[in-house]
Amino acid sequence: MQNFTARDGLTLAYRDEGEGLPVLALSGLTRNSEDFNFIAPHLSRVRLIRMDYRGRGASDWGPYQTYTVPQEADDALMLLDHLGLDQVAILGTSRGGLIAMGIAMAAKERLLGVCLNDVGPVINPSGLDNIIGFLGRAPSARFFKDAAEARASAMTAAGFHNVAMERWDAEVRHLYAQSETGLKNRYDPTLRDAVIEAGAQPAPDLWPYFDALEGVPVALIHGENSDLLTDDTVGEMRRRNPDMRYGRVADRGHVPFLDEPEALETIHDWLEDMR
Repeated sequence: MQNFTARDGLTLAYRDEGEGLPVLALSGLTRNSEDFNFIAPHLSRVRLIRMDYRGRGASDWGPYQTYTVPQEADDALMLLDHLGLDQVAILGTSRGGLIAMGIAMAAKERLLGVCLNDVGPVINPSGLDNIIGFLGRAPSARFFKDAAEARASAMTAAGFHNVAMERWDAEVRHLYAQSETGLKNRYDPTLRDAVIEAGAQPAPDLWPYFDALEGVPVALIHGENSDLLTDDTVGEMRRRNPDMRYGRVADRGHVPFLDEPEALETIHDWLEDMR
């Protein structure tokens, strides 16, 4: 991995691989750049850039008050400046999609297009509650094998079906690191404090942020069993942006892996829209 310096001096990590259309892949709240390992082999003629947010993956931890969407959007823009890129397409999973919409509002000229993975302008409260339930908690499993089995059980209950155990084993290796005392999360546990404090404030209206995407190619990947992105929100997104490409992924909750056939077809069509 490579590094760049954020505006406040934190050292943040990123990957920069391939050649072609620059695509900045932004992961979910507690995730990191390895989240896109599943789709990376399917992206030809793409320069895939993946950033570890502050407090996640290989990046420095900072004060939890800086673990916010606006700060992470600024970090993403600093990465583009570091790479000398005027514009990129953004593939944003969950939190990454919110960051993409924030950039659309603040610096739309930097965007070639945006693909949102199972996120929209309305966050279903029950889905957010589920995230807060595990956020900042150390995994109970001591070894990857046990963690994969626990992950498979929990995610099956959350709407993921027909997923091989090998996939869960790979995913837990993205999420956790082995230590002498067992597995540990690959993110700063005070991220929980940041999310709880943010939730204590009135929720902002994010529809103007979604509307700011008008005029650039937009796509939406939607897990049919998602507890975060409802059908009603998807319907309103499609009404407001009838040109938005849409892929509904069967047997998936929040969030699809992105290498499912429905997701790949939508993403490839979206990439062609920018070529």
